[in-house]
Amino acid sequence: MAHLKIRWVKSCIGRTQDQIDTIRSLGFRKLNEERIVKNSPEIRGMVKKVMHLVKVLEDVR
Repeated sequence: MAHLKIRWVKSCIGRTQDQIDTIRSLGFRKLNEERIVKNSPEIRGMVKKVMHLVKVLEDVR
């Protein structure tokens, strides 16, 4: 299964609690942190929900 490399680039200050919870669910703790996550429909849905806060860097295989 392929993986996605994503980076959290924008702060959660002033965002809804739902968006903050989604960022935490993706495994982020600090701003500008990078995570490698599975490319599954559930993860892609979470990334789409906070697309304005994260950047998808590459598709890691």
